[in-house]
Amino acid sequence: MKQLLILSGKGGTGKTTVAGAFIKLSNARAYADCDVDAPNLHLVMAQAASPQRTDYFGMPKAQINTDLCVKCDLCRQNCRFEAIDPDFHYTVDDFACEGCGVCESICPVGAIRLVDAVAGDLMLYTGDAVFSTAQLKMGSGTSGLLVTEVKKQMKTAAPEVSFAIIDGSPGIGCPVIASLSGADMVLIVAEPSVSGISDMERIIKTAQGFDTEIAVCINKYNTNFDKTEAIVTYCQNMGIPFVGKIPFDAKVVEAVNQGKSIVDVPCSAGNAVEEVYARTIRLLRAKHPIMSKGVN
Repeated sequence: MKQLLILSGKGGTGKTTVAGAFIKLSNARAYADCDVDAPNLHLVMAQAASPQRTDYFGMPKAQINTDLCVKCDLCRQNCRFEAIDPDFHYTVDDFACEGCGVCESICPVGAIRLVDAVAGDLMLYTGDAVFSTAQLKMGSGTSGLLVTEVKKQMKTAAPEVSFAIIDGSPGIGCPVIASLSGADMVLIVAEPSVSGISDMERIIKTAQGFDTEIAVCINKYNTNFDKTEAIVTYCQNMGIPFVGKIPFDAKVVEAVNQGKSIVDVPCSAGNAVEEVYARTIRLLRAKHPIMSKGVN
């Protein structure tokens, strides 16, 4: 399965809007939302049925058996995360506990043990297409591992599909690193602003570390023509394919609020995205000729 990953260096660039348009234009039979902290691809990719849900277990958490606990206070004294609350009964704050196991090791009566804890919710939509996504619980770690599970779930559910589109997380953190693993090409959606350019450069350097093909497009280019030109020049100097510019368009907001992709409504942004999509797919096909089958 060839994977086109869509990323951005910062939030709010329109990455998910572009991803939704690409999914529609390609008639993708497999796609995923790997922004597990705040997934919202489902808002523009309406699903007819409810998903299959599976608990995701992250780091284990400490649990104190109050019947065995002798309140010696050793666990609280040695917990560097201050996750033990001694008031009334000794209990563990799940948000503070990092599952290090010190309390379990030090308890003289064996009243503490580490137990598997649900850290998120894996969701899988099936039907005409496979859509894999997840939601990480507030305060939970191991977001990168959850992204890996989202991708694995998609591949398992669509073994015959040769091409998938993945909507990644903004930034360069663990979810992005996990998303980049195995990706055949990365499309970076840039924003023409000072912070947008800085964050674009960071995500490009990160993707280069994975030896992945990279392309760049600009969203809302007409909000700052000078910064738009700076991004185009940067790509030329770095030898990175630049695949197009998408204008700011008020109709995009209307489409998203209606749960539609921007290619579902007539608008200048939708027309521009079609051109960006065509150029991106040509680049991907040049590297992977087998992709000609089943991809518009």
